[in-house]
Amino acid sequence: MRARDKAAVRALRSTLAALDNAEAAAVHEDELRGRALEESPAGAGATEVARRELTERGVEDVVRAEAAERLDAAAALTAPAHADRAAQLRAEAAVLLRLLDGTGGAEADPAAR
Repeated sequence: MRARDKAAVRALRSTLAALDNAEAAAVHEDELRGRALEESPAGAGATEVARRELTERGVEDVVRAEAAERLDAAAALTAPAHADRAAQLRAEAAVLLRLLDGTGGAEADPAAR
């Protein structure tokens, strides 16, 4: 497998996990406090909660945030010993940005700027 494919796999796996987390049902802090064990719901389906459904814009926001997180982390890795990791992070960000922009070309690659 080429290095570029590995970057895509890493980026897509972690972004899918981020999207999964973004769709998780919100838990309000007041629901977690002050409940005795015997007051908790019991039985089949007691913990089943409908997941949130992200809009297309919400998905784009999560993916852009994942790309920005990688670019910020790469920028923070200034030591020469971390150059490989910084390059990996920039490659992962480029994969995500190309998917969002639909270009598939080098113009979406932040390292090419």
